[in-house]
Amino acid sequence: MREYLKFYIEGQWVAPVELKTLDIENPATEKPCGKIAIGSAADVDKAVNAARRAFAAWSQSSRDERLELLTKIQIEYEKRSADLALAVTEEMGAPASLANGVQVGLGAGHLATAIETLKNFKFEERVGDSEILREPVGVCGLITPWNWPLNQIAVKVFPALATGCTMILKPSEISPFSGQIFAEIMDAAGVPPGVFNLVQGDGAGVGTALSGHPDIDMISFTGSTRAGVEIARNAAPTVKRVSQELGGKSPNIILDDDNFAANVASGVSSMMGNSGQTCSAPSRMLVPRARMDEAIAIARDAAAQVTVGDPGGDFSIGPVASKAQYEKIQGLVQKGIDEGASLVVGGVGRPEGLSTGYYVKPTVFANVDNDMVIAREEIFGPVLTIIAYDSIEQAIEISNDTDYGLAAYVAGSDMEQARSVARKLRAGRVAINNAFDFNAPFGGYKRSGNGREWGKFGFDEYLETKGLLGFASK
Repeated sequence: MREYLKFYIEGQWVAPVELKTLDIENPATEKPCGKIAIGSAADVDKAVNAARRAFAAWSQSSRDERLELLTKIQIEYEKRSADLALAVTEEMGAPASLANGVQVGLGAGHLATAIETLKNFKFEERVGDSEILREPVGVCGLITPWNWPLNQIAVKVFPALATGCTMILKPSEISPFSGQIFAEIMDAAGVPPGVFNLVQGDGAGVGTALSGHPDIDMISFTGSTRAGVEIARNAAPTVKRVSQELGGKSPNIILDDDNFAANVASGVSSMMGNSGQTCSAPSRMLVPRARMDEAIAIARDAAAQVTVGDPGGDFSIGPVASKAQYEKIQGLVQKGIDEGASLVVGGVGRPEGLSTGYYVKPTVFANVDNDMVIAREEIFGPVLTIIAYDSIEQAIEISNDTDYGLAAYVAGSDMEQARSVARKLRAGRVAINNAFDFNAPFGGYKRSGNGREWGKFGFDEYLETKGLLGFASK
């Protein structure tokens, strides 16, 4: 049983102002696996004051000083990678292979990308007779979700550090263990006191206190659109910057060509990864109407290859992260059945042989109308909807007919056609044939948010732009 009852503030592990605790549940066993302290507005005040004091010096640190620190963090992160993976498995049910692989690996990848980006990032440039400066925005409140805990911590903390900001991190109370170990890594690497601070807690307590705090200059939030709206409202009176990566209902257009079967199977596999708990997951697959029956058969076979079970075993996916998430998914699966979509595989209830744990059957619906609830709402579980299109133009229209715009996918062998389709999709990140790039921007259109993360685009979020007019005048 893990027990984390202190916060990391100003380079020290400190007790909460008032000790309140929360039991953390292992979603595979439905039993407590640890306990954390839950912070309050008073704890946030302490952390913000520490970050504000540290900002004066850290904002003036040199590129070399920041690179040196990030390199030390890289060494410590590698040392603790096994510990991080075990924590992710315990707290949110990721299979060991996923936790040791992509879950921890994404954090390492973003750290390496931040180091390379910082080496040549332009903090100053000449425009006419003016000098344009890119300066750190200030003290940042970073609020991260439970589904990819290390990825989301990494894409906020490392750009903030690299640009000279100071920060307070609030990990999700559903997956807090990896955040606590991350703070231990920062401490071991020698992050200057107050530059990085950690306060555990829930949204109502710590999240609200951070987003409304007058001495925080920026909030970076990843989570649901509903929560993002509340954070924006809380932040509005202090006119702080708000950068958000929110929900998604991403289309995956499968083009009509010789790679159709492989692309449908790949789309199913991608959707089911991490138990479907990915905001950018390709949850709406669009296929030519004439090939719907073929797509159904392929999807049925592909879903059958997705094994579900104990995260410690050799299974494709584990449970979803919580009881609330499990119940939400079950309700939406039943809604799809009630709406008349064709249930290809899966359905309500746990997979056979699993009576304990928040396990969800890999589920595929076909002949889905884009107006159905399962095509409109983010399910955030291993549930795929397949929608027919009669023309490429209609596929694009259906893809863009959503409140969201976080990601989109195009799969096909005709690259000229794929590029043409990708240009017309209203999403912040469009992957052609499952391409991946740490340097490409991640963030959404519409209700999927208003900021960008990853690579140099993540740096931009943490910088103010200052113009020194007449700087170059003789």
